[in-house]
Amino acid sequence: MLTKFETKSARVKGISFHAKRPWVLASLHNGVIQLWDYRMCTLLEKFDEHDGPVRGICFHIQQPLFVSGGDDYKIKVWNYKQRRCLFTLLGHLDYIRATFFHHEYPWILSASDDQTIRIWNWQSRQCISVLTGHNHYVMCAQFHPTEDLIVSASLDQSVRVWDFSGLRKKSVAPGPSGLAEHLRNPQATDLFGQADAVVKHVLEGHDRGVNWASFHPTLPLIVSGADDRQVKLWRMNDAKAWEVDTCRGHYNNVSCALFHARHELILSNSEDRSIRVWDMTKRTCLHTFRRENDRYWVLAAHPTLNLFAAGHDVGMILFKLQRERPAYALHNNMLFYIKDRQLRKLDMSTNRDAPVMQIKGGGRHQPYSMSLNHAEWCVLVTWRIGDSNTYELYSAPRDGIESSATTPEPLRGHAASAVWVARNRFAALEKNNQLVIKNLKNEVSKKIATPTCEEIMYAGTGMLLLREPECVQLLDVQQKRTIASVKVSKCRYAIWNSDMTLVALLAKHTVTICTKKLEQLCSITEGARVKSGAFDDSTPQPVFIYTTANHIKYCCKDGDYGIIRTLDVPVYAVKVIASETGAKVVCLDREARPKVLNIDPTEYRFKLALVTRQYDQVLHMVRTAKLVGQSIIAYLQEKGYPEVALHFVKDARTRLSLALQCGNIEVALEAAKSLDEPDAWDKLAQAALSTGNHQIVEMCYQRTKNFEKLSFLYLITGNLEKLGKMMKIAEIRKDVSSQFQGAMLLGDVCERIRLLKNAGQLSLAYLTAINHNQLDEAEPLKAALEAANLPIPKSNPDGCFLRPPLPLLRAQPNWPLLAVSKSFFEVAGGARTAADASAVGAVADVAG
Repeated sequence: MLTKFETKSARVKGISFHAKRPWVLASLHNGVIQLWDYRMCTLLEKFDEHDGPVRGICFHIQQPLFVSGGDDYKIKVWNYKQRRCLFTLLGHLDYIRATFFHHEYPWILSASDDQTIRIWNWQSRQCISVLTGHNHYVMCAQFHPTEDLIVSASLDQSVRVWDFSGLRKKSVAPGPSGLAEHLRNPQATDLFGQADAVVKHVLEGHDRGVNWASFHPTLPLIVSGADDRQVKLWRMNDAKAWEVDTCRGHYNNVSCALFHARHELILSNSEDRSIRVWDMTKRTCLHTFRRENDRYWVLAAHPTLNLFAAGHDVGMILFKLQRERPAYALHNNMLFYIKDRQLRKLDMSTNRDAPVMQIKGGGRHQPYSMSLNHAEWCVLVTWRIGDSNTYELYSAPRDGIESSATTPEPLRGHAASAVWVARNRFAALEKNNQLVIKNLKNEVSKKIATPTCEEIMYAGTGMLLLREPECVQLLDVQQKRTIASVKVSKCRYAIWNSDMTLVALLAKHTVTICTKKLEQLCSITEGARVKSGAFDDSTPQPVFIYTTANHIKYCCKDGDYGIIRTLDVPVYAVKVIASETGAKVVCLDREARPKVLNIDPTEYRFKLALVTRQYDQVLHMVRTAKLVGQSIIAYLQEKGYPEVALHFVKDARTRLSLALQCGNIEVALEAAKSLDEPDAWDKLAQAALSTGNHQIVEMCYQRTKNFEKLSFLYLITGNLEKLGKMMKIAEIRKDVSSQFQGAMLLGDVCERIRLLKNAGQLSLAYLTAINHNQLDEAEPLKAALEAANLPIPKSNPDGCFLRPPLPLLRAQPNWPLLAVSKSFFEVAGGARTAADASAVGAVADVAG
């Protein structure tokens, strides 16, 4: 059993897989329904409207719907896109044990403790048939995948097969218009008509109540599990049904049983805390998987994938019975892989695929891995079957083509893994963690103690990578010592580039790229599982192309990474074939079928060209490639190339930010005009002020009506004429404080005296007049103070006149800057240098 995903929750009573998305529904004993993404291992949604345990749950195969049935006697139909219950179907009089959608008709099947099975039309929201005949709780009822049959299991110790062809004929007329007519007029059926669904077979043989029964997807077989601890196999035809055999081994009630869709296997789980896998032909138990304390209650199979789920007392577990990763090896342009117990060879330059020889071992199990010795044309194939780890050594035909002669018997041995270390030597990791070196005759020539090693991986001639629980070590086989180590937890695969200078170490959720001396260059953490990878060696620096459960991604050795494309189903990349216009990834799918996927390498080639300073290639890609998206813009900003990012951006707000970052005031001015927002003008003013471009600063302050800053700008630039205008504007605005400040900056004493007098500050007005020898103004002010019985302030003989500061420059042009050569991209892009002239004209227009 390969556990793929596990949840912790209340007891899981029902499970349903989505047909296309990586989703699974779990209905719980506490009344909650959980929607999980099992690829990303995240809980997407909770639905909580049932009162009491929810035992039945099922996704619709096409519509965004699922149906649930609970101990509150209610059947609820939900829309997971709208995240709500659409309606409730009422009619059952006791607990509802199971609910299923029909794969074609708008029907729902439900089984209940009220001893009935009901068929509902979910479009008309009415019950269209009630199946009676069981005389105890009906624990399960399911539609046949292709025929008009229903199988039901009951605590009355029987399994019944029902024929509902009469209901179908009444409800859905022959021909393509029949279903449409039924959808328009669902009332055309005879409700509760017993002739609509009749009992075809009654299967009796269990000694106690039957908990589950299900059809085989293609064969006329039924499997059932019961409280008598037995799993029974039944066969049927049109005339009769009979018991074939019984699988014994569970020692408590069997909760659920179903067929494997691709292999001759039966799966069952039980309250004895175990899941068992049975050989359907021999009726013997092949595997038993136990939990410590938790009873199993339900079992479900994915409709298309080799994936199963089981619900127990404290959650749910998703698992596979065996790994689906094909065994393969690569030599130059030749891909060797094993499919259907046959070693095949694919010439990737001509796409010619041919068989090489038969593989004998492993039975029905897939080989775990293979290692190719192209010098001697020998192949090592390893299997991991339960606790038994074996390898086989084959001598392949020299011409690489399968001959009519019988494949010679391979040399065999026991080892967890086996890889070649030289043209006539291979290493095998035995069960006691001892590493042995063997020759082509399978004879031991050397032994090396590796007490903590879990697996060995290829690392070139005379070298091995040893996987330990928390690290990977590089072993020199000749010297029998480790020469390097890197910390990578639970590494699964090691993939080398063509010249063996870089290695990618793949763990469950991480990609770590190292040098051949295991010096770590970068490490990437993924949310989804990392499946495989291959290096693209056509670039100036090798780029690692890897696949996850749902993406093809890239990783550069400096740590930059990104998504290339999405995947519908996982694939295993074996080689990247590059060209000037694009690239292709040669891969194998889970059925070991070779595929070629086109990818767009522009993004990582663009990043590498920037890193390696190949600016001519960068410029070419800027002009010809469709590089878009926030990720590439953020990358260019982070790496200090905002002027390059400007070529990709049309959004005014982003252009303003990039232009300010690279100091391109002209482009920033265009963006600010387009936005015409106070915040944009403020940012532009700040950037222009730092470069001495006071004309654009003036324009920005005018647009935002920032009169205080504008007055100070005119002061420091010596534009006293406009500073006087600002004082008049302040008078129009009735801003006395700004008027007084302007008068001080201009040195206008009479205006200051007038403003103080009008403000009622007679003492300050008199003091200002007397200190500045304005006697004509001082006399009437003195008289006014005496009339008001106010003290007469005395002038300060040592006082200094407040004179306005002299500006540094009185010239109109912007302040001079150091001469700096333009960047490659500014020159190539034809950056304008005369934008200031237009800016001056615009400022003059505003000021005028």
